[in-house]
Amino acid sequence: MKIKLSRTALAALTATAFGLGATATTVDWMRHAEAAPQSKPVQIAQAATITAPTTAPLVAGLPDFSTLVEQTSPSVVNISVIGKPSRVAVNPNDPMFEFFRRFGIPVPQNPQRGGEGPAPRGIGSGFVISPDGYILTNAHVVADAAEVTVKFTDKREYKAKVIGSDKRTDVALIKIEAKNLPAVKLGNADTTRVGEWVAAIGAPFGFENTVTAGIVSAKSRALPDESLVPFIQTDVAINPGNSGGPLFNLNGEVIGINSQIYSRTGGFMGLSFAIPIDVAMRVADQIKQYGRAKHARLGVSIQPITRELADSFGLDRARGALVANVEQGGPADKAGLQAGDVILSVDGRAVSDSFDLPKVIGNLAPGKTVKMKVWRQGAERDLSATLGEQSDSEVAALDEGGRDSGPVRDRLGLAVRPLTGAESQQLGVTRGLVVADAGGAAAQAGIQPGDAILAVNGQPVGSAEELARLVEKAKGRIALLIQRGDNRLFVPIRVG
Repeated sequence: MKIKLSRTALAALTATAFGLGATATTVDWMRHAEAAPQSKPVQIAQAATITAPTTAPLVAGLPDFSTLVEQTSPSVVNISVIGKPSRVAVNPNDPMFEFFRRFGIPVPQNPQRGGEGPAPRGIGSGFVISPDGYILTNAHVVADAAEVTVKFTDKREYKAKVIGSDKRTDVALIKIEAKNLPAVKLGNADTTRVGEWVAAIGAPFGFENTVTAGIVSAKSRALPDESLVPFIQTDVAINPGNSGGPLFNLNGEVIGINSQIYSRTGGFMGLSFAIPIDVAMRVADQIKQYGRAKHARLGVSIQPITRELADSFGLDRARGALVANVEQGGPADKAGLQAGDVILSVDGRAVSDSFDLPKVIGNLAPGKTVKMKVWRQGAERDLSATLGEQSDSEVAALDEGGRDSGPVRDRLGLAVRPLTGAESQQLGVTRGLVVADAGGAAAQAGIQPGDAILAVNGQPVGSAEELARLVEKAKGRIALLIQRGDNRLFVPIRVG
């Protein structure tokens, strides 16, 4: 293995190889030169009595994980799963049926009606969170399990019962009948810093009690289709079989559950993701209490704030979650939240980006009252909302209408007409415009014929003349709230 050294390290090695006397003498010579009169010759010191000042390194050395592993590995378990057999249909006229029969390979007893295929098997990891037998792992490890076996480092094995699992966070709670088990110490994922050393213990590819180490690469990482988990990203080697295992900090505390990897090959590629332990424990507590996890909802559709949208709404920078739609009668509607509001914080916790909001809200308990700071019409406002339990909202589809031109054709490139009564009823609004034709700046921004324009910079609009006035007042950019099919979103357009 080749090792690359920095210039500072090379200089240190050179000084060590040739003795520190030369370096110290040089420093001594410089100090005498500053103090001596210019008319007198400089005397070079022969004894090296002064050493150059040193700065403590930012990293003192590589950590030794041996003590951590000795103390924590008894709490880590290997999990073997036998899934439910799948139904298969075998045709006796299929040539493979005769092949199976001739070579003694089992086939369903009644091939005319089909039968059961082999039961799928899987492996994973987990860790003890309480001495009375509760164990945390991933939901995908025990999904559709008919039998779960837990094995400790001392070779003890137990049959486990799946208490419950939550696919949204990929957390599962299982239970074995045992007492006085060694439970892990729980850490605080919020105080974990990017760059800290961490270690994972699990069973990659079935190799039991394997230890891997690395650093925290990033925090609060958003992944596709994982809207509730602010993942901890690491470069710890995680492979199939590590799922559900603990991620330890150097204090021997669990800060996360290893859950996913990013890979083009199915193997480790330096990108691993762990569920923060506080999120996992909240889900585990709810499963223990209710048999399932409960996630709160606010009842809004949101979209990211871009630099263009921030300029349109008068925000100092791109931050917060832009409310594109408010569910009628939902918690946000009752709290007075409106489309065009930008949610900046919830209970004092900043919402830096749109993906922060589902994580903040989804990990709160339904029924909790939260205080929100929102940006509306160029100023901050405080609102309070009592959260509901998470559910999906539906919005009626948009009907396309006829064609009518308006006075905004020259500035935006739009031809619009008012919504009909039926269209307004379908969309659940009283006012709005339908785009009959789009060109120029509007088309470049993505506006399409058939889109419904509901508001301009947060102000509802119902006629082409009203739209023209709002566009005329805009300073450089506007944000159109449109509905397209079942979705509402803001589209920023540069006015010119």
